[in-house]
Amino acid sequence: MAAREFMGDLKLAPFGTSDQSAYGRRLNAATRRLMVALPKRAATWGLSRKLLNIFLRDCLYTTYLTRAYNLSAAERLMEIPLDSITAKAIRAEVPGLPRWPGVRHLDSDLSAAYQAAALMLARKRGVARVHLDGFWWGTRD
Repeated sequence: MAAREFMGDLKLAPFGTSDQSAYGRRLNAATRRLMVALPKRAATWGLSRKLLNIFLRDCLYTTYLTRAYNLSAAERLMEIPLDSITAKAIRAEVPGLPRWPGVRHLDSDLSAAYQAAALMLARKRGVARVHLDGFWWGTRD
């Protein structure tokens, strides 16, 4: 409920940018604000980031929102929502990554390492990394 309320109030326009630095600052600030909004038990950096990335991806996939807030400008900057499935798939193709600790124990440094690996894999496929989950969806139980 807290996450839904937070997302309902989240301003999308600032995310409609092709400026990597600006997008990253906005995503980091929103991650910190969501952590504060979540119940104490759920208030982890990793879960907050995953929820934001899922929400932003879903907004990108909604053509009305993409047009209204210029989200297509940020498509190549958006992150893949990380979880055990996506982490396993990324590690399968980039085996030198550190062990996946679980989304609740994910921090910004480890996330950056997995996102960089995902970016490399996405470029090989000719897609934005936000879409990689679609390649691995069939591996979900």
